[in-house]
Formats: sequence, C-alpha cells, structure tokens
Amino acid sequence: MKLLARTAAATIAALVAILLVDYAVATWRAPRDDKLIKDLQRQTKGEAAFASQLAAEQQRVTAARLARKSRDKVVSWALIAAAAVFIASSKRLVGRTTVPAAPLREVPRPVASGSNHNGAGLASQPPIPPPLDLTFVDESVARLGRGRESAILLLQAIQTHYRYLPDEALRRVCELTEITPAEISGTSSFYARFRRSPVGEHVVRVCHGTACHVSGARQITDELRRYLAIPDGADTDPQRRFTLDEVACLGCCSLAPVLIVNSHTAGKLTPATACDVLKHFESTERV
Repeated sequence: MKLLARTAAATIAALVAILLVDYAVATWRAPRDDKLIKDLQRQTKGEAAFASQLAAEQQRVTAARLARKSRDKVVSWALIAAAAVFIASSKRLVGRTTVPAAPLREVPRPVASGSNHNGAGLASQPPIPPPLDLTFVDESVARLGRGRESAILLLQAIQTHYRYLPDEALRRVCELTEITPAEISGTSSFYARFRRSPVGEHVVRVCHGTACHVSGARQITDELRRYLAIPDGADTDPQRRFTLDEVACLGCCSLAPVLIVNSHTAGKLTPATACDVLKHFESTERV
C-alpha cells in the first residue's frame, strides 16, 4: 500500500509539472502569436498576397490551442484518477495506525453581551450574513401565478432582481407553487441565460463572432481569464468583481476584436489593451 501511495504521489507531481509547463509555454507564446497575426493583418490590407499566410497562421494558432486544451483535459483526468488512488491508499495506511481519539470536552456556551458572568468572556463570533430577502419571490408568485406554466416567467423575474438564481429563492418558488424542484432544475439548466451562481459587479462580454474570432478574440479571452485569475470551469473571478462571457456577436464588426463592459464598448483590442480596459474599471472602484 505504501508503494501504491508513493507511486500515485509521484504521478501527481509529474502531471502537475506537465500542466505548469504547458501553461508557461502558452503564456509565453500567446503575445507572440498575437503580434504575428496583427502584423500579417496589416500586411494583408496592403497586399493580398499575405492572405494565405495569415490564414495559415490563424489555423496554426487555433490548432495549437485546441491541442493544448485536449492535452490538458487528458492530463487533468489522469490527475484526478491519481489523486483518488493516493487518497484511497493513504486512508488505508492511516486506518492501520489510527489512535483512538480523546473524548471531546464540553464547550461552554457563548455568554450574551448584556448578561453578567463571572470569569473571562468568550471571544465574539464573526457575524453571520443576513438571510436572503425573499419578499420579491413572494410578490412575484402572487403576480405571475402558481401554475407550472409560470416557471419561466418566475425564473426571469428572479434573475432580473437578484442577477442570478439563488437556491433559497428557487426553494421558495417550489414551496409556494405547483412547480417541482426537477422542473426548476431542468428549466434553469436548459436555457443558457439563466445563472445559478452570483454574477460579478461588472459583466465583460467578449465578442466571438467571425470577424472577432479571426482577429484574436480567443487570445483576448484567454488573457482576460489569466488576468482575472478565473478558475477553470468558472466565469467569475474569486472576488466577484468581473464576470466574463463569450457572446456570438455584438454587432460591432468594424471594431473587431471588441468587448463590452457593462455599457462601455472597447474595440481594436489586443490581449494587453483588453486588460487595460478592466484596469480602468478597477481604478474607478478604488476612487
């Protein structure tokens, strides 16, 4: 069992190293690929002979990105499997040498701030966040109806009010209406516009239409995710300042590549200037 745990640990270390090296190489190549494509785009505008070279470079960058994503996906699954083996084998090893735990001591109850008590008082506990105000949900159900046909209308109203679909609000809907939790889950997951997690203070929409895609929208999105430290599989940074969305088209093809932050539009972007746009909103937050 020790050998299995050590082998799994070594495998985990090797897979993490592969991911780190892959990330470092991608970070190093992204600005260079972006500059090369931008240069070819300028040359193509002046001389059509560069169009084939531009298309080839764009295909190379896209193929490299897809290959990296596929490779990282395989490595990630292998990492999960190795971690599972390591945890299972470690539990077996720990189970063989487990020492009986000492009996728990009774913890004294907190003393109310206004009561008299001899001896030292307990440290004050951190405040508990207030519960979600569900008054709007009650009003929406009374206004829109309690039947199953009102499910989408209720979800739209809740998302507009809270900016996402809180679990407490959805449970309240099921309590007040004929709509079941399964119907709520199916409807909210089927339509892409519904969110089940809190949205950031600023919503960044990066256009991935045809004009923006060939102008480097993918590199811009990847750089923004790195800049905001957005975890894989998420669209919002840990501080919930920015939510990053990829949209099909913003109707600003002449400004490609383009993004919109709230109602502010920025075009003719590079990965570096796209980050500068977000820095402007960060600076206004500190003012």
